[in-house]
Amino acid sequence: MTEQPNANPQQPGDPAGDRLAPRPLARPAVDPAQAATFGRPRGVDGAFDKLYQTGTNGQTAPGLNLAPPTPESLAEAFRRPPGAEGVVLERPYGTNGSEPSANDAEGPLWTTTSDPWRDPGSGAVLAGPAVQQETEEATDAKRPQGALLSLPEVLFGRRVQTKALAILAAVALLIGAAGGLIGWWFADTGTELTGEASISEADAAKERPAGSIADIAHRVAPAVVSLEVFKPGADAGQQGSGVVIDTQGYVLTNEHVISAATADSATKITAVFFDGRRVEAKVVGADPKTDLAVVKVNVENLTALQVGKSADLAVGDSVIAVGSPLALQNSVTAGIVSALNRPVTAGGDGGSAPVIYEAIQTDAAINHGNSGGALVDATGALVGINSAIRSSSAEGGSIGIGFAIPSDYAVKIAKTLIRDGKVVHPDIGINASSTVAGSSTMGAQVRNVAPGGPAAAAGIKEGDVITEVGGRLVRDSAELLVAVRARDVGEVVPVRLVRDGSSLVVDVKLASD
Repeated sequence: MTEQPNANPQQPGDPAGDRLAPRPLARPAVDPAQAATFGRPRGVDGAFDKLYQTGTNGQTAPGLNLAPPTPESLAEAFRRPPGAEGVVLERPYGTNGSEPSANDAEGPLWTTTSDPWRDPGSGAVLAGPAVQQETEEATDAKRPQGALLSLPEVLFGRRVQTKALAILAAVALLIGAAGGLIGWWFADTGTELTGEASISEADAAKERPAGSIADIAHRVAPAVVSLEVFKPGADAGQQGSGVVIDTQGYVLTNEHVISAATADSATKITAVFFDGRRVEAKVVGADPKTDLAVVKVNVENLTALQVGKSADLAVGDSVIAVGSPLALQNSVTAGIVSALNRPVTAGGDGGSAPVIYEAIQTDAAINHGNSGGALVDATGALVGINSAIRSSSAEGGSIGIGFAIPSDYAVKIAKTLIRDGKVVHPDIGINASSTVAGSSTMGAQVRNVAPGGPAAAAGIKEGDVITEVGGRLVRDSAELLVAVRARDVGEVVPVRLVRDGSSLVVDVKLASD
């Protein structure tokens, strides 16, 4: 580096001659906006404390431009009142709120000399309250009691005439009524989904003309009972229905309903009437071959069912089944006669012989427990004893195919049981089976002939096919049996049969089984 001329001049008094003079001050240009904000007031060249230095006569330093004088309006509003110069604005009170005494008074809180922050040019200083606070007792004593306000004055601020109040109430009622009507109209027509329902109701009671199902059920119910068959101590028993056929207490039912009582004398039978009465029933007689039985109850004022003629029925006639299906007492179902003279084979459970009888077929719902109950016609007369059903399930529910023993035959058996306690049936003295499908002749084919029996005496041989008994068509072995049992013991009936392709008729005198 080369030295610049006069870069390091020697200072006077510096023996070494190696000290440098101070650099000249760098004074950048001052921004006029910053100078106006942060610069000294106009006319001030020295330090800021010169602003507050006063002269000997209390005036500010000469050459200073201070704040402009206070406007006259503010000075008049906030200056001391005339004659109050030198009086401070606040002084503490003495004890009990009295004027301060010479002993307890303190000096003014603000003075021009004790407060270093006090502006000497201020026009106000703090002092005590201008008015002494009055006590509540003194205030109440000075304030007079005013008159009490009435309701119109409270509500309306002044007195109101009674007529004006009445008019106001009427107007309020009119407005409320109009609002209610408008609200009702909107509620009634506002939506199509809601509104007042117009439900038509019958004024009179239900019509139950004579012969209606309700009328028949009302008349038949007292004569139909529920039979409960149980052995004391046993967990289960049998249940069915019965029909009172005589006011002396005779009840007709199915033999399979009370079979447990006939097999074991310890088993009890209870008859339950429609009004809830429960009485014990005794077995009068039972006939397993026709599935009919009679029991008797000791009850006064019994209602017996009128017995009609089942022979007068026609297919399509209305019938009603009454009984206790599945232990549901006094159940009523209605239907029609589906078929007549229908040979039915039922029973055969537990090794017992099957029961074959001629039945009335009906579509009135019949279920377990209906057995022994009544099948009545449109007049309410007994035309059958409900006995069996055809079912498509193991539980045996109704599918509209039920069977009832015709009343003509059932009452005949019942009278015999009441009179003799047992029934003797006519017998032809043969064993037969139905002809196989495809045979040239339809009927009951003789399998064997009892020696010395009615058939043997009439010349009937094994292999013959019986087609009619007493003028009644026989199409299978079941129809042969019911046709024979429809006759009486000792009666002679013509029997048509086919032998070696030839038809012939023989007379058979029926014997007892």
